[in-house]
Amino acid sequence: MRRYSRTLVTVALTTTVVAGTAGWASGNAQRPVTGPVPGAAAWAADRVLGRALPDPATADPAEVAAFFASTTAAEDRELVRRHPLVVGNLDGAPVALRLTANAAAVRGTAFAHLAGRDILAFDPRGRGQVAEVFGDLEHARQVSVVVPGSDVDAGTPERPSDPYGTPAGMARSLRAAAGAGSAVVAWTGYTTPVGVGLDAASGDLAEAGAERLVRFTGGLTAAGAPRPALFCHSYGSVVCGLAASRADARDLVVFGSPGMRADRAEDLGTSARVWAAKDPSDWISKVPNVRFAGLGHGNDPAAPAFGARRIPADRAEGHTGYLAPGTDSLDAFAAIARGEVR
Repeated sequence: MRRYSRTLVTVALTTTVVAGTAGWASGNAQRPVTGPVPGAAAWAADRVLGRALPDPATADPAEVAAFFASTTAAEDRELVRRHPLVVGNLDGAPVALRLTANAAAVRGTAFAHLAGRDILAFDPRGRGQVAEVFGDLEHARQVSVVVPGSDVDAGTPERPSDPYGTPAGMARSLRAAAGAGSAVVAWTGYTTPVGVGLDAASGDLAEAGAERLVRFTGGLTAAGAPRPALFCHSYGSVVCGLAASRADARDLVVFGSPGMRADRAEDLGTSARVWAAKDPSDWISKVPNVRFAGLGHGNDPAAPAFGARRIPADRAEGHTGYLAPGTDSLDAFAAIARGEVR
């Protein structure tokens, strides 16, 4: 009877949060952007090199890396000239080539504000997706990837009113704290929820994002980068949880997480070390850690029973303050990014 009562309470609480005044009804429904970028068909049909080019839809990052190991510098330049958007998004292609291709791809689009930045991936469809590099990714001894949560896209890499709550702001701060030997990628490579509506309560966007994150991390290692540490904020931790068993990561760090769609850290199926942080003032603590009818994301990763390594966050403030300078959470994140913590 007690268990039945708890179930009714959980159902009622979830329904209230999702459909009522608690807030999960205020978002706008989003459709995930998936599949290769525009121009992929023209790329696949191109025989400029006298042989087939790797199919963006089916070639895995290792195959892409092997292809570019066989091309000349002149051939690479010609491919970038003819297909900048495709080359810039081929996971497994050389880092320098992707940066050059995306510098050309952003010109003349609605996201021309990205010009002059180190863009490792760029998809102009929908609200836009982007991955920006901070540091020297080609020569870094350690690499980290920031996976953000709701309300970010290629049009909002930064917000002056919330400098450490956007992908670029978080990545820049982490890279500064980690030092010159590290590179950090701000990866807004999936369609994020807008607001705290049903999209944020469900796993649909996270499932699509997880597929893209798995491919992106595989592309980093195929291109010769070290295995990355993933720093996953808010809804981004749902993405990381769903990708954990297949993403090529050495550490998995979640902060301000509503859950990872797993009961315990060991259920993630990853060899990466799993870390969690939640500061006392973070409003995410008010979101029920339940799963019902496909809504909610499960147990709190920062709870002792989950089994993640706990990161101190007493000096962080609010939901987006974990990477603010002077916080204990940023100090701990930087040590993990540098690979110092065993």
